[in-house]
Amino acid sequence: MNVPPKITPCLWFNFNAEEAVAHYLSIFRSGRIVTIARYGKAGPGPEGAVMTILFEIEGQRFLALNGGPQFPSTPAISLILDCETQGEVDRLWERLGEGGTPGQCGWLTDKFGVSWQVVPRVVPEIMQRGGAAATERAMRAILQMQKLDADRIRQAYEVAN
Repeated sequence: MNVPPKITPCLWFNFNAEEAVAHYLSIFRSGRIVTIARYGKAGPGPEGAVMTILFEIEGQRFLALNGGPQFPSTPAISLILDCETQGEVDRLWERLGEGGTPGQCGWLTDKFGVSWQVVPRVVPEIMQRGGAAATERAMRAILQMQKLDADRIRQAYEVAN
């Protein structure tokens, strides 16, 4: 028996959930639609229109809800992408950023209003293992960037005092 995860993030869309899910599935190497639910006669959307799409990207389930304009997304909640290589950072930053807005420190808001943090794996490793001075140098470098550059962060971290 396949047990669903205990927690599934719900992403609220302004009646463009199908477009958003198709976009995300085109970006990530692993993804699929699990189920689609449609509005019935009781509404609140038009009967037969897509209400929710349960989908997976990279093994993580999400529920896309066609909820309308009442609750736009904010960067207060973001999805963190753990990137193994700089090439992966570059590819995901470019694709997710299409039509969106870049932010500081690896954050971006995509064209659907969803906030992402595109982070090279070296960043949490450095922040967890480093001494105060090395971590501060790395953080100063990060604060100067929009898209994170793993080599520049590593260089800042490793600079001798």
